[in-house]
Amino acid sequence: MGFAMAIAPVLIVGGIVLFVINRLKDKQNQGTLGKKKSKSAQNVLDSLIPLGMIFGCALGVIIGMFSSISTLFTISLGAGIGYLLGYIAYEIYSKEEVITEK
Repeated sequence: MGFAMAIAPVLIVGGIVLFVINRLKDKQNQGTLGKKKSKSAQNVLDSLIPLGMIFGCALGVIIGMFSSISTLFTISLGAGIGYLLGYIAYEIYSKEEVITEK
């Protein structure tokens, strides 16, 4: 059981990372990566994936403190899930049009 708990986060997070990297690579090859007109909006767009990882790690620490699951397991799994959620937020935000009032 201990071996499975040690290998599971590597396999799960590795699968998530490969999925996200391949999707971003395909978008780059097609020239459809998200671009925003303003510099601040582009900075927000570029920082969504790392912010997702940070929030995932923080959530993993909190869950690890209050559960019997290993903290290392919850932190690594939280970072991987945060990475995926950050990518989803990146996709949603990159498709939004900036609405300006005249």
